[in-house]
Amino acid sequence: MININNLSFGYPNTPELFRNISLHISRGETWAILGPSGCGKTTLLYLLAGLKFPTSGEVTIHGEKILRPRPHSGLILQDYGLLPWSTVRENVALGVNVRKFYGADGKHTPDDFIPKDNVESWIQRLGLSEVVDKFPAQLSGGQRQRTAIARTLALEPDLLLMDEPFSSLDAITRENLQNLTLSLCEEQNITLIIVTHAIEEAAMLGKKILLLDTAPNSTARIFENPNAGSRNSAEFHALCETLWGEMQKRNAP
Repeated sequence: MININNLSFGYPNTPELFRNISLHISRGETWAILGPSGCGKTTLLYLLAGLKFPTSGEVTIHGEKILRPRPHSGLILQDYGLLPWSTVRENVALGVNVRKFYGADGKHTPDDFIPKDNVESWIQRLGLSEVVDKFPAQLSGGQRQRTAIARTLALEPDLLLMDEPFSSLDAITRENLQNLTLSLCEEQNITLIIVTHAIEEAAMLGKKILLLDTAPNSTARIFENPNAGSRNSAEFHALCETLWGEMQKRNAP
């Protein structure tokens, strides 16, 4: 599905974050991106989303070079990106309404629309019916996050990009939303790529874990995690210890 080919990227007047790195991600896989602050985790997410572009090399999705945001990629940010003046229903419908106006390619009005009842079905699926007329400031953190997820899934994405989406939530809400995200991605055959600072979250969500080093990153260090989704296995704890050791080793003075 996703091919990153000899990608290099750096911000002006700073060292490169990525140097000739290559990576392949298959459809339906769940990936976690882990690494120290400043290593390029969020930047890599933006490169996949078509919000930033390589200085050399390329990103392709389904064989198409990414030159702008694609309609079937969903991006959920750490602050949820909700419009504070809009209700839950209006926020969930936002992407659908934009799609109706601009079309799936972002340029033309489409001949067929995503049905409106898709918005209502996701409101119900994510347990938002009782708060549908409330504004983001009136919601809990978990409700705001579920609103952001519903808004994204209403557009029927095949790729879901998440930037530390659960970091500000309490432990129980975070665990419930992690489980919900995994189950929805499996059900909808969505490829999930999530950026996190938390080793345990990476081991919970990512069947493959990309561990980035201090920049520049030139190789993809990938840890296989077939037991993703389980927190209580010996394999989960062993993987967490391995990742912890690898990160400590690279952060040592």
